[in-house]
Amino acid sequence: MTPDQSLLGKATTYTGQYDAHLLFAIERASAREAIGIRRGATLPFDGMDIWNAYELSWLNAQGKPQLAIATFFVPAASPFIIESKSFKLYTGSFSQTVFSSADAVRDVLMRDVSAACGASVSVQLTLPAQFGRLRLEEFDGVSLDRLAIETDVYEPDASLLRAARDEAPVEETLVSNLLKSNCPVTGQPDWGSVQIYYVGPQIDQGGLLRYIISYRNHAGFHEQCIERIFMDVLRECRPVKLAVYGRYTRRGGLDINPFRANCNLPVPDNLRLARQ
Repeated sequence: MTPDQSLLGKATTYTGQYDAHLLFAIERASAREAIGIRRGATLPFDGMDIWNAYELSWLNAQGKPQLAIATFFVPAASPFIIESKSFKLYTGSFSQTVFSSADAVRDVLMRDVSAACGASVSVQLTLPAQFGRLRLEEFDGVSLDRLAIETDVYEPDASLLRAARDEAPVEETLVSNLLKSNCPVTGQPDWGSVQIYYVGPQIDQGGLLRYIISYRNHAGFHEQCIERIFMDVLRECRPVKLAVYGRYTRRGGLDINPFRANCNLPVPDNLRLARQ
């Protein structure tokens, strides 16, 4: 299934009656082939896509609306991603549907999204009584955005990346809030932040910032952009260890946060950034 076959960018009738068939899966393999990952080959990274759904609501047995924030952990090794509008339509279909409990809702979400992604997806529900425990936290690391640079490159250009291969390796974490790409179907902007941890030849920070900015006119889904950044940095800068974590602002009540790493790092905490 390709994005143009989905309901993305098309007039849509919204339903409040639960419907698992609204989920629209898109194969990961074709986009990965475009960045040099052969179909069926062992992935050069591990990781997770963290989805937060802020507009989940259903009815209890007495007809009273219930609500929660749902968090989905989708393995990077899953063969499919879910197109985000279809995900919104799917979660919206719970709104006039009766469920016996929040646990029953979570079980249905986990079953349906796992089936659509082709892998085991875990789901957490944050209930209103827990909302006060949620907090904002910005990325740790050295901000690239402090740099006074000039650039006129707004399509991804890996040649902007450079590293000091003749010097001693370093370990550092670099961050930027200037990541922007566009939906490949509707052209709507996707605003994000990125954190890059690596061990290896020191990466030229100005070049890396120009490279991140170069996504500004690029059309690609969130997961695809983060994987492309990972592969370009890996090839051009040759770090021994690399992790790339993107957190995007929400659209349609959803935010998507892909994490990719080639080293034994845990999945990062799902902490919202200020813009999310």
